[in-house]
Amino acid sequence: MEEQAIDILQKTQKAKDRFVELTELISRPEIIADNKLWKGYVKERSHLEEIADAHDALDKLLKDLTCAQEDYDKEKNSEMRDLFYEEIGSLKSQIQIKVDEIKVLLLPKDENDDNNVIIEIRSAAGGEESALFATELTRMYRCYAEGKRWSVEIMNLSETELGGIKEITFMVKGKGAYSKLKFESGVHRVQRVPETESQGRIHTSTATVAVLPEVEEVDFEIQDKDLRIDTYHSGGAGGQNVNKVETAIRITYLPLNFVVTCQDERSQSKNKEKAMNILKSKLYDFYKTQKDNEYKENRKSQVGTGDRSERVRTYNYPQGRVTDHRVNVTSYNLDGVLNGDIDQFIEALILQDRAEKLANA
Repeated sequence: MEEQAIDILQKTQKAKDRFVELTELISRPEIIADNKLWKGYVKERSHLEEIADAHDALDKLLKDLTCAQEDYDKEKNSEMRDLFYEEIGSLKSQIQIKVDEIKVLLLPKDENDDNNVIIEIRSAAGGEESALFATELTRMYRCYAEGKRWSVEIMNLSETELGGIKEITFMVKGKGAYSKLKFESGVHRVQRVPETESQGRIHTSTATVAVLPEVEEVDFEIQDKDLRIDTYHSGGAGGQNVNKVETAIRITYLPLNFVVTCQDERSQSKNKEKAMNILKSKLYDFYKTQKDNEYKENRKSQVGTGDRSERVRTYNYPQGRVTDHRVNVTSYNLDGVLNGDIDQFIEALILQDRAEKLANA
């Protein structure tokens, strides 16, 4: 156990040294003057802080263990030896806990975990019932965000005449938003009796959720010749809130035929800026997964076709039950879940992902 702890200490020494170096660098006037460089160093230091602190804690525990073992060996009094023996046992337990903690910290991190997140929800199988369900999913994520004191910014919205959502794109702004919500991607299924069902039959409908990190900078160039930018009048269902000026923006990335729209702002330039942010995130997701030779499989697992069988989570109204099929976690508090109480699913998915990474480390 001690050999393993020493090995872990050696593995984290480089991170500790870099953390100390960065702490000194970000205080230099010439670094502060270069805002881009300073922000990069601050972000890198933030990522290393947990490992650096854990390194120091483990180092102290090992030194305390060495001292306790030396005291135990030198002590002649049996009662004092018993006390030192208990202390040694306690320190060994603390060291093992710290070693396990550091193993998790050393796992490859998703560079986007601290980023804001862009969520797209679309109605799928089930017609109007699916659109109404998409509305409830949107509210669920907004309530979850509010509970975390994050902000939500709608970027594009297309509604049905009955108040359902055909498609919505919104950004959740808050540190760590992507780390929590990235596993929400997939097909969400609802089972309930629609208000229009006269015979009380349970219908099954679906809505798709896609989660993308907001990326400030991308390592590829978006050329003007690859873009087609259209403007149009924005408005809600039934012709409500229609602007007299063409402020809504539709951007098509021609090489991949990616289309993004934004009509939230009254300013055409602001809508264009938001639409470009969505496009950057879509392209980042595409090129990142393509680089790993997993693009098709990844997008299929994220969104699928919307078919009822491709579900990640089921919301069953008659039984008041919500089940996440990936981790086999069930809640019988449907109302709570729809009001944003989804932490039990999110934490289970994070733990499963962490366990898989540890198994493959």
